[in-house]
Amino acid sequence: MNLELCIFTVYLVVLLMIGYLSSKRASQSVDDFLLGGRSVGPAVTAMTMQGTYMSGYMFMGGPALAYQQGWYALWYAFSDAGGSIVNISVLGKRMRRLSERLGALSPVEYLGKRYESSLVQLIASIISIVFISVYVFAQFIAAGKALTSLTGMPYVPALTVGVGVIVLYTVFGGYLAVVWTDFIQAIIMVLGVVGITAVALVHLGGLTELNHALTRIDPTYLSIWGKDLAYQGQWGVVLGAVLIYSIGYMGLPHVVVRHMSMQSPKTARTAILWSASWNQLFVFAPYLLGLCGIVLLPNLSDPEMVIPELAYTFFPGVFAAILLSAVMAAVMSTSDSLLMQAGTILSRDIYQRFIDPKADHRRMVWVSRLLILFVGVVGVAVAAFEPPSVFQLVIFGFGVLGNSFIVPYVASVYSTKANRVGAIAAMVSGAVTHILWTEWNFEAVTGLHPFIGGLVMSILGMLIGNFFGKVPSQKIQQEVEGAKKGRNISRDLDRHASRELAPEARNIELHFRSSSEVRPT
Repeated sequence: MNLELCIFTVYLVVLLMIGYLSSKRASQSVDDFLLGGRSVGPAVTAMTMQGTYMSGYMFMGGPALAYQQGWYALWYAFSDAGGSIVNISVLGKRMRRLSERLGALSPVEYLGKRYESSLVQLIASIISIVFISVYVFAQFIAAGKALTSLTGMPYVPALTVGVGVIVLYTVFGGYLAVVWTDFIQAIIMVLGVVGITAVALVHLGGLTELNHALTRIDPTYLSIWGKDLAYQGQWGVVLGAVLIYSIGYMGLPHVVVRHMSMQSPKTARTAILWSASWNQLFVFAPYLLGLCGIVLLPNLSDPEMVIPELAYTFFPGVFAAILLSAVMAAVMSTSDSLLMQAGTILSRDIYQRFIDPKADHRRMVWVSRLLILFVGVVGVAVAAFEPPSVFQLVIFGFGVLGNSFIVPYVASVYSTKANRVGAIAAMVSGAVTHILWTEWNFEAVTGLHPFIGGLVMSILGMLIGNFFGKVPSQKIQQEVEGAKKGRNISRDLDRHASRELAPEARNIELHFRSSSEVRPT
């Protein structure tokens, strides 16, 4: 155990060093702290996006679902496999351009400026904070469980240590620390999980032998409808499982912020290739390990611990330590992004927008840091009570965020007519529907996944709300059209352009354009 602990300690020290090295750049401006100065290249954009996507769910929630339901769980894997491609392709370039043209530094501020409404920004802030918190609590629980398995520490001290490291490098290093640690963690994740999956399948004699073994235990494990055919004929549930990750990432504030931080809109094209390649290597493996666990660990009391238990039961100590570092990498790569986004929303979209509009960049950086620390402390306190499973929390938080924001984000860059009433109706109807659908178990009655119900209501909310709202201003319509077309400037000029002056430069451009259109009579 000492060797494994040493390996993991080195890993944590490297993460803290990245936070320290990023701290100088993070303190220069709010843009640097919140978006890394919009300087993130394609490989890092893709890897931080993938690391943020996956979370502790992929090492605990996903394998647990496969352990309990068999091959049915792979519907979620197929959903994940295409999520990155859809997300970057649909939103990437346009959101990068429009967010800069509007001078928005957070996804929530972006919505407020695009829809020209403080109420949109306030509602989006409240939904984001509440359900990002739900999501981050799930990551903290996963962190505590993983560290307990690795070190033998009791759950609460392990939770405190794991979350403490995440909070420290996020507080001091800001967005750049988050994306660079995510980059390293994404590499560790894919190497660790692919390695143990290969070893596990060899141990069982291959995929065919795994299926034979599952058949001997319970043939329904091989069904697309789940163990005991629990979801037989419920195509609405299956469709929800496929859609929730394939399109759901477009509604997560801590994910779409990656579009805003890209070096340039052209970064999206290369990022798609990086992201898609990484995804296909990684996304199916955790679910396959859950299936292996059915055969290799038939008496496992906590299905969410199937990967840690497989690591220590069947693999050498050092390899097990590397794998559990990968588990922590998944947890940390999502937790830091969630904390960063929570701090951004609380500081930029609530504190500066409604409390202290004249706060300078130094105060904003420190307010962001203090609020990230606050969210981390509250998260540890809540996670110490160990609420429901990681799978349940992630699916719930993910679903509500997705149903709240997918439609407003997509409409913001594709429709010049989408307005504030439509955006508010889409956010509220999507969130409320998903919550009630889950709490009242409408899935059992209707045969439809909560995500499908919420998505349909959110789309209807946008369509109906647009009839009652005021058409966006001419300026916003021009900005949306401009974001579709992009701009033709040299790469060198774009690299050295000041992102903070972009909105002011755009206003000057519009002023001269309108002046030139005035003709003497």
